[in-house]
Amino acid sequence: MSGEKQKILMVDDDKFILDMYALKFSQNNFEVHVAGNGEEALERLRAGLSPQVILMDLIMPDMDGFEMLEKINADKLSPNSIKIVLSNRTEQADIDKSRSLGAAGYIVKANFTPVEVIEKVKEILKAESQEKIKAVNK
Repeated sequence: MSGEKQKILMVDDDKFILDMYALKFSQNNFEVHVAGNGEEALERLRAGLSPQVILMDLIMPDMDGFEMLEKINADKLSPNSIKIVLSNRTEQADIDKSRSLGAAGYIVKANFTPVEVIEKVKEILKAESQEKIKAVNK
C-alpha cells in the first residue's frame, strides 16, 4: 500500500496555488487531479473520479467551498473521500461549519508551508483510516 499513489482532488480558483500544491503533492506520492472551481470539481466527481482526499478552498467565485461540500453531501458524491479545507479564513465559525459539512480537517494556508500542508493531509488521512478500522472492528 505504501507504494500505491493516493488520489487527491484539489479545488482552488487561484491557479498559482493550485499548480504549486499539485506539484508538491505529486512529488509526495499522490495522483493529483485539479479543479479551478466547485462546479468543475463536482463534474469530475459525477464523472466517476473517486479520490481518497478532496482538498478545497472556501473562497471561490460562483460556488464557495461550503456550497461545494453541501452539494457533494446532497448528491452523495464520493462518500468515502476525506474532505479537507485549505483556506486563509481563520474564523472559528468557518471551521465549525466546515466540520458540520463533513470536513475531516481544516488547514489555514498562511500558517503552513506547502510541505507542512502535505504532512497535515497525511496525518488526517492516517487518523481517518485508523477511525475506519476501529469502526469495522467494533
